[in-house]
Amino acid sequence: MAQIGTFTCIEDGSFTGTIRTLTLNIKVRFVPAEKNRDKSPDLRAMCGPIEIGAGWRKAAKETGRPYHAVKLDDPSFPAPIYGSLVEVEGGYAVIWSR
Repeated sequence: MAQIGTFTCIEDGSFTGTIRTLTLNIKVRFVPAEKNRDKSPDLRAMCGPIEIGAGWRKAAKETGRPYHAVKLDDPSFPAPIYGSLVEVEGGYAVIWSR
């Protein structure tokens, strides 16, 4: 697992921060989404005015610790990026794994 993002939670339930990889260095906001169905995302990932992904509220099976499963995608990516937005010491992080 690798940390590819650092975020801060805002009072309105959104998260602001940066995603950094070998090819990305972008500012991202995860904003609360309007839920139309049970499977609708809880968060929308925005880079400026462009939606680049989404996040779904989950809980770890063993510990019950809350997190968001996130999917980031763009036509320039060879494949979507999957990760977890988790609380860490001093804020939140996006952890990526294959």
